[in-house]
Amino acid sequence: MGGRARLRAFLAAALVLAAATGAACNQADAIRKQALADSDAVRFSSIDGVALAGRLFGPNDAKAGVILAHMMPSDQRSWYGFADRLGGVGYRVLTFDLRGYCPGGDGGCSQGSKDVAQIWQDVAGAVGFLESLGIHRVGLIGASMGGTASLVVASQEGEAVRTVATLSAPATIEGLAAGPSVLQAITGAKLFIAGNADGTSALDAQAFYDESQPSKRVEILPTGDHGTDILEGSQSEMVTNLITGWLDQHLPVR
Repeated sequence: MGGRARLRAFLAAALVLAAATGAACNQADAIRKQALADSDAVRFSSIDGVALAGRLFGPNDAKAGVILAHMMPSDQRSWYGFADRLGGVGYRVLTFDLRGYCPGGDGGCSQGSKDVAQIWQDVAGAVGFLESLGIHRVGLIGASMGGTASLVVASQEGEAVRTVATLSAPATIEGLAAGPSVLQAITGAKLFIAGNADGTSALDAQAFYDESQPSKRVEILPTGDHGTDILEGSQSEMVTNLITGWLDQHLPVR
């Protein structure tokens, strides 16, 4: 292939990639706009009094609620599309910014300083907030550190938390830990998801499974995506269906 032919082929490939990227961005924007239209901004407090910003999705008369806790390099906006989907099938869904996360605008702004060791108190506050709305059957879903915090809270809340699911949750991170004693204390159903090419995430997910009581499931995926990135990557459809099916089984809408 001559130089000009190679250049034409390169330009053609670049145009196809640009078109695909543009289409993906447009779709993401549309999903975000719809999610914002379907939700309301709220404020509540962690159990140690830090003011937190969040958004509520789903029907006001929902009988089951889901709390979505974000990962370290992200904020509540990473959950909007998934939250809107869960709200659409009848769950009351709460996304929120963990302490010290303040993206601003429609992303909200939580108070306090970033302190991973204490974010479980934010998740516990979220449980209390849903209970104040009359929702006493709750599921926790957390990405990375949000998953670790969700496990800690699930070990303390007893029957209020019917199920907990984690995406790439580490066993320990900056003073926050979910060891065997935490896993053994969780009475609700447990779903552990991780990618096999995502550092030690798969090992941690398998350890969580081994250390916990039934009902439980571990799913190791062929991906290097981490946390909520899994919901956007090559395994997105499979994982979305896995989680929604798990919720339908262990936290039915009605």
